[in-house]
Amino acid sequence: MTSMSTPWSRVGRVMQLGLEGVAGATLFAMMLLTTADVSGRYFFNSPILGAVELTQLMLAAVIFLSLPVVCWREEHISVDLLDAIFPARWIWLRQVIVNLIVTGALWVMAGRVWALGERAFEWGDVTEFLRIQTGYLIYLMAIMLAVSALLTLGRAVLYFLEGLKVVERGGSLSPGGDQ
Repeated sequence: MTSMSTPWSRVGRVMQLGLEGVAGATLFAMMLLTTADVSGRYFFNSPILGAVELTQLMLAAVIFLSLPVVCWREEHISVDLLDAIFPARWIWLRQVIVNLIVTGALWVMAGRVWALGERAFEWGDVTEFLRIQTGYLIYLMAIMLAVSALLTLGRAVLYFLEGLKVVERGGSLSPGGDQ
């Protein structure tokens, strides 16, 4: 691929910065909440009520907001068991297969989590102390899983196009480069 900026790369960059920005702000808020809670507990004998619930909700948000970026950059935890037996010229095929498997798994998880979100709203699920509806967070998780699945499918397509010699590099694990 060329280093020229395309409209899709700009959209991808905006999405990446947006997700990273919201995840970073949530992580910062979680840090401030924890600091205030611990300070209040030890110095003033007055912890923040519901801080544990808020921390749990924010932690889930940080994880799932970061997932699409991790999928696009292929920064998953990986084990290189197959690297020794795959010749460099066939890496693209291995990556197509792996990305398609991951896409399928993420899509199935997105569907199951979406169903859990629907159930949470039907049953009126709320957190124990603060009574915050959990359905919104569950829907966010499902949406981020679906976005991650689509991005992983995009990676599989790029690797496939690399194998057909339509693009120069399909991804960061392609021979000779990172993206």
